Amino acid sequence: MDLWLEQILTNSRSLLFDAAWAKAFGITPETGEYAPIFRFIYPVCSQFNQQTLKLPEDKFATNLWTWWLPLAMLIAEYRTRQSKPLIQGILAAQGTGKSTLAAILKLILGEMGYRTICLSLDDLYKTYRDRLILQQQDPRLVWRGPPGTHDLDLGLKVLEALHQVNSDAIIQLPRFDKSAFNGAGDRGNSEAITRADIILFEGWFVGVRLIDPVVFDTAPPPIVTDSDRQFARDMNAKLQDYLPLWEQIDRLILLYPLDYRWSLGWRQQAEHQAIALGKKGMSDEELEQFVNYFWRSLHPELFIKPSIWVDVVIEINSDRSWGRIY
Repeated sequence: MDLWLEQILTNSRSLLFDAAWAKAFGITPETGEYAPIFRFIYPVCSQFNQQTLKLPEDKFATNLWTWWLPLAMLIAEYRTRQSKPLIQGILAAQGTGKSTLAAILKLILGEMGYRTICLSLDDLYKTYRDRLILQQQDPRLVWRGPPGTHDLDLGLKVLEALHQVNSDAIIQLPRFDKSAFNGAGDRGNSEAITRADIILFEGWFVGVRLIDPVVFDTAPPPIVTDSDRQFARDMNAKLQDYLPLWEQIDRLILLYPLDYRWSLGWRQQAEHQAIALGKKGMSDEELEQFVNYFWRSLHPELFIKPSIWVDVVIEINSDRSWGRIY
């Protein structure tokens, strides 16, 4: 193992002279020699890979050296620049790997000595009962997920508490149980913590801002009918309510597929795998309707793209590998 690991380290060091990569991560040939940290965290991270990611060991080690470790070090650097806990946002469309990224970053940052927690936008959903009432008020909200289906008061209360400096007060982190009510989901048991150094806050429209409503006059498919355009305008307007929540975010990372339509194929692959294992899953037709619903609400081409309020952009290739970073 040591020999091939040494080869990975040797080959990957050439990235220190890749200007775009080095600039994105704030690394120079003088500061970029982080092999000692890599060796320290590798055993635990490798075990996580074997149990969860199940990547070939050489691919996992390369990703850890090339992407995940320097990104974790960048987030740790952000934390050292401020006196209060860091809320690091992760914005990514469905199927892009945001939850997996948050999990591996939490592990690495924890090994580096930072008390790190993960919080998903999904954890902030309204209760099942409240969403039934909401659906009666607006029958277009057939699925949880779009703007308006979250408990923003709860989210703001939690993020403000997590931002407090030197507080030992117990914070109840909301957790959402997606399996409740036959998959409709409901709020589950909360997780009690005292404090955290870094909060990884991820979600499919975390940090997304409003856009000019005139854009929907010529919006891309599946926004094609007058009712589609009205729904898109209404969801866009709902983003105004989320701005106080986004203001709690200190930094924002965007996972950006070069073609947003790839996410449908990625979701189909996941459903096929689940069905093959005997689990419940959607058919391709059901999944396409599901994905189109979210594209009508906040279209990735219009909302989930590089913007001035994003700090780091990581391009995602068709095979879900990482490409350019800036």
